[in-house]
Amino acid sequence: MKLKINKLWIVILIVALNSIGFSIVIPILPFLLDSYLTSEKIVFGMGFLFSIYAICSFIAAPILGALSDKYGRKPILIISLLGSVLGYIFLGIGGALWVLFLGRIIDGLTAGNISVLFAYISDNTKYEERSKWYGYIGAAMGIGKIGGPTLGAFLSNISMALPFYLTALLLFISTLAVYFFLPESVSIEQKNQKLELNNLNPFKLLVNTLSIKSVKNLLIIGVLFYITITVFQFNMTLFLKDIYSLNTLYIGILLAIVGIIEILSRGILLPWLLKIYPQKRVTILGLIMLTLGFTGIVSSIYVYSLALISIAVVLIILGEGLFEPTYLTNLSEQTSENNQGKIQGVNQSLQSLINIAIPILASSIYFYSASLLYISAIAILIIALLFFNKKPRL
Repeated sequence: MKLKINKLWIVILIVALNSIGFSIVIPILPFLLDSYLTSEKIVFGMGFLFSIYAICSFIAAPILGALSDKYGRKPILIISLLGSVLGYIFLGIGGALWVLFLGRIIDGLTAGNISVLFAYISDNTKYEERSKWYGYIGAAMGIGKIGGPTLGAFLSNISMALPFYLTALLLFISTLAVYFFLPESVSIEQKNQKLELNNLNPFKLLVNTLSIKSVKNLLIIGVLFYITITVFQFNMTLFLKDIYSLNTLYIGILLAIVGIIEILSRGILLPWLLKIYPQKRVTILGLIMLTLGFTGIVSSIYVYSLALISIAVVLIILGEGLFEPTYLTNLSEQTSENNQGKIQGVNQSLQSLINIAIPILASSIYFYSASLLYISAIAILIIALLFFNKKPRL
């Protein structure tokens, strides 16, 4: 039996609180490391902090997803959120570099909240409504990108630990919201099903999932998409600084605009387009807009234009907002309701792998040629478009 729609808005609220918390702390991590590392080593410290989280998330996300299929979304979501609370408290306490890494390890090993929330949406929506609700989740994430960095910068001037404690508090409030207001969505029949030990081996789980042809085809397209988005997220600030010599004020304004566009794209434009066009057409439109956006970035290297680079960024955010929710809906359709947590966990696990490898690879290509990096992203998106159109099931 499906839950009332108003319960799903609790999920959106939880995502918004998480996004605000995460966005608060990201800009101040370099300044936090300044107390433990010399200036030339901070960039490596940042890289290792992000990588250790991504490695732990790769291991944990599919396991937590599979456990949520067996034991329910609610207990796994509570465990995941409490792990993040503890992780950010350790970052706030600090005192030694190993404490910071311990915080990131704990957070990474319990990093299943997003995949479980996506599975929860899948449990409680019809297929034709799913893209809209996945879009709302993305819009809620965009909320944090608008005010979070500014709030984090303000709080860090009072105390470097304060933003981390506030993030822990927001995540704890999310935990309470889950415990008191979010009903369980996994049926008794599903909980009574046997849990295979293979589902607790992330590598075996990944291999088993990729053995399903329709799922493998979709995940390949998803991986291509996430590679290009990771390149954009990891490199864009550096690109604006190096190529356009922009200061932090302009970059901050552009990032705020990105957050606004993300909210409009996922929360308003996507539901409107889905009423008019088939889902496949909306997905293709998202990929086309992403390709045009990256093409605009390459053009802006040779034609200096703030208007051009701004339009390119907007196109990328619009394309991301149209593609990702419809992609996740297609992914959810390829497996039974008993395996929604597992499939979303595998998707998140693949994203973690991308977050480990792509920043390093992108840095190497960017060091050689900025245009080559973004031309590579265009080529990857074209491959995704061709691959998508080859698969009539999608």
